Amino acid sequence: MSAAAGMMGPVTAEAAGRTPAELAPPVLAIRDAALGYGDRLLWSGLTLDVRPGQFVAILGPNGSGKTSLLRAVLGTQALTSGSIEILGEPVRRGHRSVGYVPQQHLADRGTPLRARDFLALGIDGTRFGLPLPSADRRRRVDAMLDTVDARAFGRTRIGSLSGGEQQRLRIGQALIGDSRLLLCDEPLISLDLHQQRAVSDLIDASRRDHDRAVLMITHDVNPVLDMVDTVVYLANGQALVGSVDDVFTSEVLSDLYGTPVEVIRTRGRIIVVGLPDHAHEGHEHAPHHDGADH
Repeated sequence: MSAAAGMMGPVTAEAAGRTPAELAPPVLAIRDAALGYGDRLLWSGLTLDVRPGQFVAILGPNGSGKTSLLRAVLGTQALTSGSIEILGEPVRRGHRSVGYVPQQHLADRGTPLRARDFLALGIDGTRFGLPLPSADRRRRVDAMLDTVDARAFGRTRIGSLSGGEQQRLRIGQALIGDSRLLLCDEPLISLDLHQQRAVSDLIDASRRDHDRAVLMITHDVNPVLDMVDTVVYLANGQALVGSVDDVFTSEVLSDLYGTPVEVIRTRGRIIVVGLPDHAHEGHEHAPHHDGADH
């Protein structure tokens, strides 16, 4: 059995180093799942249990099916085979226990929506008509403004806010509905290092303080290296599941890509050397020295 194949199978709380108190039924259970479009298989053989309070990072090159995996969990993309359950029920579109932070797209500067109104859409944005004012609604919005450190610009139009400020609001909108599972699609992209840390800390705090499970797509594991329990690595039609130490080894990644790959750990960071040209995503990699931009 290959090193990569040897990691396949459900990741239990024990395997991820969780405590006995965290051996609750999984929030998310994926069983022998495969997903593809037409004749193209994105990935197969994915089995995964995500329990309350777990932080799962989803990594892999462009086109490997990371966003498609989140769509399957959201119930907007059918699997080719296998099953997904949320809180013991078959996955369905619009599950109120699932919060979602989509890929970042800056709001147009002319958008009239205020920050606090944007947050409130996470409470009643799926209902028809204008929301009725209520003390509870205001209280929840005010509390979330404090949680995401946005009180100072709560009445500001979102189009005039920075990328980092808008991203904090997107996370707040996903959290305000008291979700049990938070899905994040590249929440750190286009943010500077300070903003990346602030957004990562916000997501991690929601996990720790509320026992919320997190699935997060990221192009680089390093910003969340100290937060992640489990890695799902999608590449070459395969889905590898394990801890950071299990997945990020020279042997495992070389086996996955079918070419020699070296994993280097230095100063608390992971650097991957020798990936195929199409696969330079999912981790920091050593730069090429041919004068081209990568």
